[in-house]
Amino acid sequence: MIQGLGRALLFDIDGTLANTDPLHLKAFNQVLGPHGHVFDHARFSRELQGFANVSIGERFLPDETLERRAEILGEKEAVFRDLVAGQIEPLPGLMALLDRADAAGIPMVAVTNAPRLNAELLLSGLGITQRFKALVIGDELPYGKPHPLPYQEGLRFVGASAAASIAFEDSRSGVQSATAAGIPTIGIRTSLSDADLVGSGAVASASAFDDPELLARLARAMAW
Repeated sequence: MIQGLGRALLFDIDGTLANTDPLHLKAFNQVLGPHGHVFDHARFSRELQGFANVSIGERFLPDETLERRAEILGEKEAVFRDLVAGQIEPLPGLMALLDRADAAGIPMVAVTNAPRLNAELLLSGLGITQRFKALVIGDELPYGKPHPLPYQEGLRFVGASAAASIAFEDSRSGVQSATAAGIPTIGIRTSLSDADLVGSGAVASASAFDDPELLARLARAMAW
């Protein structure tokens, strides 16, 4: 039997592999502030976190043309990339978990609503680009999160079963996407509480990847 057959680990990127949400909040305020939108942490987590830029543009820049919305939100992403350069640190326990999955032959996939440039910058900054068999970008699909399609694509890339896999997410829209695809999902509490994450469909939550309960659950699910 092939090692890891049917199983996979699927990871969101922002706020899951690294706690980048404070920098996104700062970038959004810098760019959307002049358009009359100012966000605190609570509003960010409700209305921006995990959403694709197309839907953010529709909601917060309704009077702008599609081209202008894309330009404004492209500026936000450029501000974010400037802020994040040299500041990317993995969540505690991440590297050990990736090592464990590799040793067990479990494929890993990154699934994000972030633009490709951001996703590639973060994976590269963490030094883990090659650890993932696939990088799924929600904006490049007909539907991004919270639709299940991004996670369905992630499973398809590695030939994995939803029920035998586990996803890691930090946003409501991300948890909803992964659970709608049938994947048991662990919420990562970088921004939201256990109640928020479990309320969105997560089977459990953890503060980081070194959480003993998380590690025990993974050992059972991945049979390692």
